[in-house]
Amino acid sequence: MQSRSLMVLRLATAAIEEVGATPHGRLSIFPIIGGSFEGERLRGRVLAGGGDWVLERGDGTRALDVRITLRTDDGHLIYVQYPGRFHGAPDVMQRIVRGEVVDASEYYFRTAPLFETASEKYGWLNGIVAIGIGRRTRQQVAYTVHAIL
Repeated sequence: MQSRSLMVLRLATAAIEEVGATPHGRLSIFPIIGGSFEGERLRGRVLAGGGDWVLERGDGTRALDVRITLRTDDGHLIYVQYPGRFHGAPDVMQRIVRGEVVDASEYYFRTAPLFETASEKYGWLNGIVAIGIGRRTRQQVAYTVHAIL
């Protein structure tokens, strides 16, 4: 399998909205309030209004459902939706929840972004599958995103 670097995506979130224990697991919503993205072929900002719905399952794995809108630096809109998985040893996940800086090698954080746009310039995004490798910092969530060739 070959891949090509697509972008680094950074998301800023507001305070967590805790839905609580549901029949499927513990649900939390992270409202997206902004961010940025930058790569060789595209760059711009993440618009406020998206979200990251995180379902903590019984096995401790967090199932992600992220939906965001990107605005390129030349004014084109790109919708991005991706599922993902985020998990680690219980002590590692507790350190993350407490806001500690934890090296990304200590946990698993992967996503599978899909893109939709009406832009002719960025229409090539409509036909690709990407993989994101996530990391948490104190201020944001960041992903290194690769297009799968």
